[in-house]
Amino acid sequence: MRMQKDTQTPASEDPHAALAALNARVDELVEAAGPERWTTDTPAEGWDVGMQIAHLAWTDEVSVTAINDADAFQAVVESAMADPTGFVDVGAAEIAATGRDEVLARWRLARGELADALKAADPGDQIPWFGPPMRPKSMTTARIMETWAHGVDVADALGVAVDTDPAFLGALPHVARLGFKTRAFAYMMNGLEAPASEIHVALTQADGSVLEFGTAGAEQTVTGPILDFCLLVTQRVHLDDTALVAVGEDALGWLRIAQAFAGLPGGGREKGARA
Repeated sequence: MRMQKDTQTPASEDPHAALAALNARVDELVEAAGPERWTTDTPAEGWDVGMQIAHLAWTDEVSVTAINDADAFQAVVESAMADPTGFVDVGAAEIAATGRDEVLARWRLARGELADALKAADPGDQIPWFGPPMRPKSMTTARIMETWAHGVDVADALGVAVDTDPAFLGALPHVARLGFKTRAFAYMMNGLEAPASEIHVALTQADGSVLEFGTAGAEQTVTGPILDFCLLVTQRVHLDDTALVAVGEDALGWLRIAQAFAGLPGGGREKGARA
């Protein structure tokens, strides 16, 4: 069994390439499904395929704004603060209402502009966001995470398996790394104090190699399939429906609230929803 310590698989080490491949694959799924599946319900309550893509378009557009115009982005943040539980849905719904062709056109334009902006940005820049500011590489990883999570919802709705799909698999190391790095953030967003304990995470990839994060030899550990971990930290699966094994009270407590995304804690998925 090959071990990788806090590294990424060679096939997906470039986050820009991983994001581009993932965007293209989700686009391909939606195109293949055709207009008649645009309103198919996804596992996210109240969100059909069109709403999922509209949300990606909205967040990609806002990401471009954050990179290119900090003042304009601050206005978006102020709007979000005025409606912290609904502004994301409102933004996506406004775009979704324009219809399938317009939504797809906006998403394709926005994700292309974002890819260019992220590549051109100074690596040391601090890009403002709804959570802590991020450097360009971290924002690229965050976009992989969100595109992957919403892409999984779309794929599930369309009956497409993601566990063997190259683009979805290529994104997993990036999503997993962000899921690990946001451990303390998850506690903060839940109004809890993060434990000071060290933790070791060892995730088995599709090729049998193991991706590791954290402190080797730590008493608190998380082990299991990388896909399950990524589904959990993006709140696409209930913990009980995963093969993840947590050893230690702090490890288990983290998995119960884990979130790799900025914003208020999500409700997660009910047990059995993605068994």
